[in-house]
Amino acid sequence: MSQQVKIYDAIVVGSGASGGWVAKVLCEKGAQVLMLEAGPPRIPTRDFTEHVWPYRVRFRGFGDTKTFLEKQPVQRLCDACDEYSNQFFVDDTENPYTSDPDKPFMWIRGRQVGGKTFCWGRVSYRYSDYEFQPASRDGYGENWPVTYRDIEPYYDMVESYIGVSGSREGLPQFPDGKFLPPMRLSCGEVYARDIIGKQFGWRLMPDRSANLTVPLNGRPACHYCEQCQRGCFTASYFNSPSVTLPDAARTGRFTLVSDAVVSHLAMDDRGKASGVVFLDRNTHAEREARGRVVVLAASTLESTRILLNSRSRRFPDGVGASSGTLGHYLMDHFTVESASGVIPSLRSSRREPVGRPMGFMIPKYVNADARFSDKRFLRGYYLAGDGRQDLYAYAYGMRGFGRELRRKIREEIPYMFTIYAQGEPLPRYDNYVALDPRVKDAWGVPTLRFRASYGENELVMAKAMGDKLGEIVDSLKLENPAPIPQRLSIFGKNIHEAGTARMGDDPKKSVVNRFNQVHDAPNVFVTDAACFVTQGCYEPTLTIMALSARAADYIASEYLRKPA
Repeated sequence: MSQQVKIYDAIVVGSGASGGWVAKVLCEKGAQVLMLEAGPPRIPTRDFTEHVWPYRVRFRGFGDTKTFLEKQPVQRLCDACDEYSNQFFVDDTENPYTSDPDKPFMWIRGRQVGGKTFCWGRVSYRYSDYEFQPASRDGYGENWPVTYRDIEPYYDMVESYIGVSGSREGLPQFPDGKFLPPMRLSCGEVYARDIIGKQFGWRLMPDRSANLTVPLNGRPACHYCEQCQRGCFTASYFNSPSVTLPDAARTGRFTLVSDAVVSHLAMDDRGKASGVVFLDRNTHAEREARGRVVVLAASTLESTRILLNSRSRRFPDGVGASSGTLGHYLMDHFTVESASGVIPSLRSSRREPVGRPMGFMIPKYVNADARFSDKRFLRGYYLAGDGRQDLYAYAYGMRGFGRELRRKIREEIPYMFTIYAQGEPLPRYDNYVALDPRVKDAWGVPTLRFRASYGENELVMAKAMGDKLGEIVDSLKLENPAPIPQRLSIFGKNIHEAGTARMGDDPKKSVVNRFNQVHDAPNVFVTDAACFVTQGCYEPTLTIMALSARAADYIASEYLRKPA
């Protein structure tokens, strides 16, 4: 007698910021959830290295260049990928992709239970209607089919639970949230805040971060070791294996299968998903899971790749491709970084007792505040950085040994100030990904080919960003200022990819509706940043989590209360 195949209420593909929230909400509302993750689980005692000293690693933290070049030539370009943390990043030889030689793309990926939430930057900003409804202001492109008012309750839910530290500022273009106490500004940042506020009329504030400044929900406050990209034993910043996934598991309705590389959706004759097909990462054996609903939360580009690979007679170009927008409107933030120098009025023989994993930020003012309109380009940018005594960098550059070296270092610790700008890209149809007809990954799944570049609007904005950084450096009278780079960051470098399965009310112009539901296949949802219509200039992760919780609420109301 053949064994009966279990049909889950929902299959969630991906275990990071998005998938964790979908699973938590659905399980707590009574759903039987199967989560599929392409990579392995991470074991803190083996994989977390935030408290490992350089003498305990083979290359003292500088890495094995030969191995990096052979196995992780792309991943090593990420600042967070080094000898301590390269385990959180994929093997590029197993996970190839292609791009036009004149339009390179930097695809940084983390395949493991938790995705990139182990080493993300933890920057947590709300979008406002300057992001959700920008076309109403400047006439370019499309608005989102939702407003800030629609998403606000889910921002509240997410922030209240994961813990986001920040200061309340009352700025319409930068909504306040349910904050934990903010981290302190350093002396250098207070100095910069006063000058920038007086000369430019812009507000410098502590960054908003998913690091706990007080205990929350059984998790202790951050102890400020400042090595967040290496994992966190105390779970003092948000990552899904420490926060949302345990909540799902506690319900008894959650099943996690790791090392499950999803290749495509299994579709029935009615145009609905019956489940997903995946391959065992180690044995390459093919398996199929069955579910009433499928939620793709595998990250923007992986979710899009799964949709493109889900081809059949009914969906010859992939599930969700009928509008012609699937794979298109790829966006990623661009940065001009970084202006820096020494604050000469702040010198000390003692290290300032301000430890924290985050710096400062200055929200978007240009083209968001009528006093700071710039007609040369659409949309705007924000600034962020750090002002602190740069003990370690200072010590690296000094010659000497032992007691005499320590004495020289302690004689005078310079006060460094660093600032960069991050701008908003415009969504453009001709920035896209498609399946590469010749290249497959290690499991035989067709990979992506990228064709994306920044346009004239981004180039003009970047010039303005660089000019503004120069003005700020001059106003602070920094010594030994570093030259401001004239080139834009490479597309993909900021790891904020968005937009390839955009949201909209019109099925002829979009892939998913206002509840992240695929127009072509109503029991398929896409909850990561692939659904973004615009990107704004702010980091997307908090918005991803809010949209995921909202979509899960909708799934529960529409599917859990109805018979299969």
